Amino acid sequence: QVQLVESGGGLVQAGGSLRLSCAASGSLFSINAMGWYRQAPGKQREFVARITRGGSTNYEDSGKGRFTISRANAKNTVYLQMNSLKAEDTAVYYCFAPRIDLGDNYWGQGTQVTVSS
Repeated sequence: QVQLVESGGGLVQAGGSLRLSCAASGSLFSINAMGWYRQAPGKQREFVARITRGGSTNYEDSGKGRFTISRANAKNTVYLQMNSLKAEDTAVYYCFAPRIDLGDNYWGQGTQVTVSS
């Protein structure tokens, strides 16, 4: 069992920056990656970024060059640094961690990001 807790969301002006955090606890040996999805009201949940245990990363196309995912040395905390934010980045951001055994995901509770235009 793994628990994920997000923090760092809030209100920011367009062009500004925000840093999200996701702290993982529990049976951490059962996961090999962590990352972020986001979902705006009335829209499909959208992949944002992912980082593996080995440190490789991948991003959604719209976030490349603006978003950076990273992890602490202990590998139980993952960050999403978001720069040059746009109004269309407004969404609830969810931390996720794929399970090694079953292939489904653990999920955090979400944190709201609102970008004013």
